[in-house]
Amino acid sequence: MEEASSPGLARLAAEAARPPQAGTAPRDCGDFDIRIARDGSWFYRGSSIRRMALVRLFSRVLERDAQGQYWLATPAERGRIAVEDAPFVAVALDVENPGARQRLIFRTNVDDIVTLDGAHPLRIAEDRMTHTPVPYILVRDGLEARLARPVFYQLVDLGGEERIGDETKFGVWSTGRFFPLGTIGPAD
Repeated sequence: MEEASSPGLARLAAEAARPPQAGTAPRDCGDFDIRIARDGSWFYRGSSIRRMALVRLFSRVLERDAQGQYWLATPAERGRIAVEDAPFVAVALDVENPGARQRLIFRTNVDDIVTLDGAHPLRIAEDRMTHTPVPYILVRDGLEARLARPVFYQLVDLGGEERIGDETKFGVWSTGRFFPLGTIGPAD
């Protein structure tokens, strides 16, 4: 099914594009049958949403609640969606002012631009099966982007060792702050 032919998706897009009305809470609609795959692809009722403008529009009204559930919240309706990993993928990394005062700037698959800083920190999880690091950056309000593998490799190339307390950490500097990517071992 082509997503443009779906009246439900078209209605939801129209609602997402409307400005919010003061004092009106969105109606809870249960599940919207939208899924974001691990690679950042969006699906509606099992069919790919191929129009990037539509994906970007929906990404702007995406929320995550305190229980970790994801919602699309338009001015009129609010419905749950499924997210396999993180809702976004960091697909590019730019380095501004390389060196000690550098800024690391990420671009997501929906064109959000995020600078690695105190408000947008890194989180390194571990893959349960492979025990390899899985890096994320906070984009906004509890919504993260998983770093694509090439972006993570680029980040590692920018890294260096820092002694922090009794440990030597490997990480990167951005906005005057050190962000650990992993522990190397006890300091000598």
